[in-house]
Amino acid sequence: MAADTLVIVESPAKAKTIGKYLGSKFIVKASMGHIRDLPKSQTGVDVEQGFTPKYITIRGKGDVLKELKDARKKVKRVYLAADPDREGEAIAWHLAHYLEIDETEPCRVVFNEITKQAVKEAFKQPRKINMDLVNAQQARRILDRLVGYKISPLLWKKVKKGLSAGRVQSVAVKLISDREKEIKAFEPEEYWSITATLAEKNIAFEAKFYGEGGEKKDLPNEAEVNRILAAVGKNAFVVSEIKERERQRHPSPPFITSSMQQEAARKLNFRAAKTMQIAQQLYEGVDLGKEGTVGLITYMRTDSPRISPIAQEEAREYIAKQFGPAFVPETPRNYSKKNANAQDAHEGIRPTSVAYEPEAVKPFLSRDQFRLYKLVWERFVASQMTSAVLDTVTADLEAGGVLFRAVGSKVKFPGFMKVYVEGNDDGVTDDDKFLPPLEKGQKLKAESILPKQHFTQPPPRYTESRLVRALEELGIGRPSTYAPILDTIQRRGYAAMEEKKFFPTELGDMVIAMMEEFFPEILDVEFTAHMEEDLDFVEEGKADWVKVLGEFYESFEKRLEVAEEEMKEVELKDEIADEQCDKCGRHMVYKMGRFGKFLACSGFPDCRNAKPIVKDVGVTCPKCKKGSIVERRSKRGRVFYGCDVYPECDFVSWDQPVSDPCPDCGALLVKKRTRNGAVIQCTACTHKQEEQDTDQEEA
Repeated sequence: MAADTLVIVESPAKAKTIGKYLGSKFIVKASMGHIRDLPKSQTGVDVEQGFTPKYITIRGKGDVLKELKDARKKVKRVYLAADPDREGEAIAWHLAHYLEIDETEPCRVVFNEITKQAVKEAFKQPRKINMDLVNAQQARRILDRLVGYKISPLLWKKVKKGLSAGRVQSVAVKLISDREKEIKAFEPEEYWSITATLAEKNIAFEAKFYGEGGEKKDLPNEAEVNRILAAVGKNAFVVSEIKERERQRHPSPPFITSSMQQEAARKLNFRAAKTMQIAQQLYEGVDLGKEGTVGLITYMRTDSPRISPIAQEEAREYIAKQFGPAFVPETPRNYSKKNANAQDAHEGIRPTSVAYEPEAVKPFLSRDQFRLYKLVWERFVASQMTSAVLDTVTADLEAGGVLFRAVGSKVKFPGFMKVYVEGNDDGVTDDDKFLPPLEKGQKLKAESILPKQHFTQPPPRYTESRLVRALEELGIGRPSTYAPILDTIQRRGYAAMEEKKFFPTELGDMVIAMMEEFFPEILDVEFTAHMEEDLDFVEEGKADWVKVLGEFYESFEKRLEVAEEEMKEVELKDEIADEQCDKCGRHMVYKMGRFGKFLACSGFPDCRNAKPIVKDVGVTCPKCKKGSIVERRSKRGRVFYGCDVYPECDFVSWDQPVSDPCPDCGALLVKKRTRNGAVIQCTACTHKQEEQDTDQEEA
């Protein structure tokens, strides 16, 4: 039977998966994303005519559009099945215009997961194109275009050609810039700790100084520490009080976009863009051999953790079968959105079926696909399990009138922890800390009593996961925008990443300073969050998109006029390096790229010589014994270590070599970064030791 229905999606992978479910009566084609957009060469928005956008066909789409138009002529019906969000709705609307499809007819099909049941059900309930969703997307696109194309020429004229200013991206840069100012202004304060190591029945445990006379006290300086140590002297430690309590620990909710990006950064070391790229692949479908192509996860752009009752029931049955009835809560676990501004348009991110166990589909996935899918699967299954039960013991011990406290806990019932435990940005582990059985009045002798000096630390710089969390908490951006925001601020040279942390560049600080002076509302967090709310109202049909743009543009236009007159020209000078170009002899200068500083010839564009800044780590090359080990960066910005006489010596290592040889076998030792800090590890034997604690900021 000849096909009589055309279905258009965004990507070939999605087309392949859906085509398998629909059968021979359907032709499934891919638009390869958007087919129309605002022109790059001009603003493309007629402000006087109600912010009318001027859309043009995207360059390079000619062949795709011809293929779609030819297919359109051969069928009776066309369904537009782009993703179920604003962008997807806008893509469907543009396709309807181009292919002359009546947008008021039921031509739009949406589904939250690409499974046979979900797809077939969706095609039974087509709807017309939702113009509220389209207008919300148009409003955001036009708003960002007006900000970018009106402020950017000013920056070109006053600072440097090629600069640009984005609405939401500028707020992200300001957060990074403000955090750097906090760090530079921070004045560390001294404080001390005292840790006593005690032992009972060959089990060593630690007790930390708590206070005196039953009251908690701080240790501000060494003099106070010495007074406490003198009071303790050689006195025995006497158990004065023991408190035992049982507490529950509850599972984390299923992933939403932001939490998935944060957890993938913590546990898998994924950048936000990489997480979304892989999640898109898992959503659109993976070839599972005999079973064919299957979508493994639900739609990955969502701000709601809610789960469908069908998925909950399937998870409960699986948990009961695999772990036993004790791991199934009495009633299904439901999670509500934390952010009051969350759109709640889609379910949380979950596997399309818990029957697709990670190990079962592993042979069909790439390494990164498997790791992310395993994370999503485990998080969802754990979210529907019973709480863990922990026994916590707190023991107070006195020595010479000084109070020390030891805390221990053990898992009484693992519950959800049998499957998954959420990570955190500070690298704190959830390992059990056991205390031996203790009795009130029991005397113990200290094996050691160690004082340690500390200094308070400034607030940590933003990692990708911290910045995503901050944007979400402040109501800046939406699930589909987090990854593009992080990418854009680096591409434009306003922020750079070093050791996985964001640093503002000189250029970024300068642009933010000028924006703060002339366009403060663009950088105002509350104003930007309010704009996001207005766009949500447009999507919900509660606000007119033209009116929303008009209210913004009225004050924005006045600020543009003032900035045009009063903004002073600033010369952005490059810092000169103590090195000359090995190609033309001119001075080299420091430039800032997306991965930090690098050296470039001051004669650019006549001389385009550029090279990374080499950092000597103070270790002789273990291979050639002549060169020194230096820190370098790969093309993707990842730090690695190599010999400085390359290519004569080809030694390389992802882990930083250390100067001392292995005490056991004499081989090379390297510093390996872990979520809990760093360890020194031998490259040839099993020797491993903790890196000396320097109280540095956590990664």
